[in-house]
Amino acid sequence: MDKRFFVFLVIIVAASIVPISDAQVSVGEKAQQKSVEVTINAEGDVHVKHIVRSSETPRQLELIYGTVSNLSVTNNQGKNTNPMVIGDNLGVLILPSEADSVVEYNLDDVLLEIDKVWTWDFRYIYTTSFILPDEAELVFANERPVFLDDKKGIACHGCQMILEYSINEPKIFEKIKWEDKEFLVEIRTHSGIEQFAFDQPAKSISFDVLDENEFVTTIIPLELLWGPYAVFLDDEKIYFHEYINNGTHVWLNVRPQNTGEISITGTTVVPEFPIVAPLAIGFLMIMILPLARKINLR
Repeated sequence: MDKRFFVFLVIIVAASIVPISDAQVSVGEKAQQKSVEVTINAEGDVHVKHIVRSSETPRQLELIYGTVSNLSVTNNQGKNTNPMVIGDNLGVLILPSEADSVVEYNLDDVLLEIDKVWTWDFRYIYTTSFILPDEAELVFANERPVFLDDKKGIACHGCQMILEYSINEPKIFEKIKWEDKEFLVEIRTHSGIEQFAFDQPAKSISFDVLDENEFVTTIIPLELLWGPYAVFLDDEKIYFHEYINNGTHVWLNVRPQNTGEISITGTTVVPEFPIVAPLAIGFLMIMILPLARKINLR
């Protein structure tokens, strides 16, 4: 028997009998990954796919933590559905190959549905792409909202995050009439919403949230209420995310820890400052400043 192969075999056998508590013992160098892709369907099933660069020596690939099933490794030598697993599904041994290897598996016991919100406490040091269900329009990474729109998912670099999203989150539409204009305010949340009101003199929108610790996203027409904004739960100022300002609407997101009245206060309200005013003022400044310089020079 080739001496090098015998030494390699002894290393593999020794690693396979190491107790789980000592399973951090590595076999070979770490695999170099081209990509890591996590695909989640509407039922919460998770499928993982690693693309591993070719290597002339055995490499160890760290798997994403969870209950691994249907593990397979494919390379130019074919598909191996019984690969060498290291520790308690902590990793897999990638044998030498002239072509890139594809490692695939299903992952259970990681994504939990809590109060209609799918939640995953995710940790993996390599850049990971998440392909999310089509029904998930709004995703939260460490409570920071990301609107997917026509995108399929998000990427996480050196990733440690709480991933949260909802399927078909309820949308509530409230109409506000002011003189001859009508504005539509949209609220996205699993919480019950009551007592919606618009107070023009106070420059605020308010409503009651009936459930605690639920994401509440309010989409406000800028022509109705312009920022900067402040958000209060009852009389206490609370933290919020302002994101997506497409020139006509702004998205504000909060996650109140208690029930109560949410009030969103702006600085300019209809009809004080029409939406075209900032653009018009900016245009006038561009025209006036060069003229003023010419006058001063003369």
